[in-house]
Amino acid sequence: MKAVVQRVTRASVTVGGEQISAIGRGICVLLGISLEDTQKELEHMVRKILNLRVFEDESGKHWSKSVMDKQYEVLCVSQFTLQCVLKGNKPDFHLAMPSEQAESFYKGFLEQLRKAYRPELIKDGKFGAYMQVHIQNDGPVTIELESPAPGAAASDPKQLSKLEKQQQRKEKTRAKGPSESSKERSAPRKEDRSASSGAEGDVSSEREP
Repeated sequence: MKAVVQRVTRASVTVGGEQISAIGRGICVLLGISLEDTQKELEHMVRKILNLRVFEDESGKHWSKSVMDKQYEVLCVSQFTLQCVLKGNKPDFHLAMPSEQAESFYKGFLEQLRKAYRPELIKDGKFGAYMQVHIQNDGPVTIELESPAPGAAASDPKQLSKLEKQQQRKEKTRAKGPSESSKERSAPRKEDRSASSGAEGDVSSEREP
């Protein structure tokens, strides 16, 4: 699942010359649903969108408050073209969830948003319609979000941190290993040189196992 989140001063949706939805200050979310998306990806995206800190706090500090913190509005618009794959210069949308299935999934997404936030502050366009989306971007601020691919545990920041620490430990172990072994190898050679008063051939024969 992909989402483009824009911080706006206002945004609206028009269908057939009639405005069907509008918000004031808040965020406009363009949502692209993929074939592989499940309830897990849906819930992940809802959490990310509602907790994304794109607003200032009371002291003017940037990137401190979410749309929920500020009690602002959310306008959602389904946009399958976010699942585009280019074939040369031609867009291909085979990764997007089919329309019939996607409509039900999108409704579930809106329901989850309304459960997690204030229902009256969640607005949307008209699924499957030809829409004009009017966005007055504030900043501009535009954030791209993407849910983790199914089974891609390595994309989890916590998991990545664990893997990085494991790799660091391995590197430290490798760094210590050669130095210790080199000391061990160098010690017999010193003893051989001090003990030997003969030719090189004698020294080498003494070092044979």
